[in-house]
Amino acid sequence: METLALILAGGRGSRLDILSEKRVKPSVPFAGKFRIIDFALSNCTNSGVYDIGILTQYLPLSLNEHIGVGKPWDLDRRDNRVTLLQPQQSLKGSNWYNGTADAVLQNIEYIKRANPKYVLILSGDHIYKMDYKKVLDFHKENNADVTITAKIVDLEEATRFGILEADSNKKIVDFVEKPKEPKSNMASMGIYIFNTDVLIEYLEKIVDPELDFGKHIIPVLINEKNVYAYEFYDYWKDVGTYDSYLEANLDLTHTVDKIELDMYDENWKIYTRSEERPGVKFGTKAKVTQSIVCNGSIVAGEIDKCVLSPGVIIKPGAKVRNSIIFNDTIIEEGCEIDGAIIDKDTVIGKNCKIGVGEDYKANEDKPDVLSSGLNVIGKSVIVPEGTVIERNCRIFSNLKENSFVDKTIKSGSTIKK
Repeated sequence: METLALILAGGRGSRLDILSEKRVKPSVPFAGKFRIIDFALSNCTNSGVYDIGILTQYLPLSLNEHIGVGKPWDLDRRDNRVTLLQPQQSLKGSNWYNGTADAVLQNIEYIKRANPKYVLILSGDHIYKMDYKKVLDFHKENNADVTITAKIVDLEEATRFGILEADSNKKIVDFVEKPKEPKSNMASMGIYIFNTDVLIEYLEKIVDPELDFGKHIIPVLINEKNVYAYEFYDYWKDVGTYDSYLEANLDLTHTVDKIELDMYDENWKIYTRSEERPGVKFGTKAKVTQSIVCNGSIVAGEIDKCVLSPGVIIKPGAKVRNSIIFNDTIIEEGCEIDGAIIDKDTVIGKNCKIGVGEDYKANEDKPDVLSSGLNVIGKSVIVPEGTVIERNCRIFSNLKENSFVDKTIKSGSTIKK
């Protein structure tokens, strides 16, 4: 085997809050019919990498069901496979993955048995299309021990990333994790190609209870090995917050000449486990502009700059803007919704108004998570008829009508059981 891919897919993604309350972050729907992890998986198969280990941990059931034996990504071949790797009980006890490198370390026997020449380490929660063959070719040409893919970001955003400094040959000379005063705007994308012997050596010799590639492994390697930066200039987004998640979805609704991520490229398809549903239906008074509408949906009202997952129903007289609606949610007659993420199997009762008023007070419980005016409603919620939800509100999953004591949910509110 030349290349083994390991996809880190065990994190909850706490900043996605309610969306990751019942599912792991890479399993969160994206662009209607897809899941976030579909991009890493599709990049692998489009790049000719068919041996993949997926490191799962937090609420893995949804992700496991989605991946199955990997058939949508052509991973159910005789000589290749996708393997789901979870923390295991051993004589030393049972330990959760505690850091990105610790997750790989706990599966080091899997790597040794596979015996690849190279190990490609990926994050399962980024949106991008990348040909890993080109990265591997760059790695070989430079006789690198490790190659890190890098994205040039705005300098004012560099404090959010691990920042690399490289010489004129792209050999990395310094790395600082989320620096307060960055000296460079070359950001690590968290995508690594290791020579397998180097990966095993440094995982086994660097000891830390929270072993992380960015904090512990990469800084040591830069001083001792040949570590190179592969610069990537195409679309890439970490959808780890409500705002970035909404933005990345709605980016796809732009006119063709403004779309940075081409989901219609026949030469680089994004694969997923599709549901068998009938075609989309539009009513006689439906109005649809700049939106993505997936199979099984029925639109009888108006939608503008929206992404509808399979099976969504927008009833007559309802108006929905700048929103993402997950599977099988029903928006009843007369609703007005502006700027919302609504999870699956939810019913928004007649004449509800969501995203109204001039009060942009940040969410009282999670001000760092919700402050832009967006409202988020969890799975299987029933919002009573005539309810008004102002801005920056969080509505947790499985709530029924009796959980809504007031007809108006003030800006910054959170409703739980």
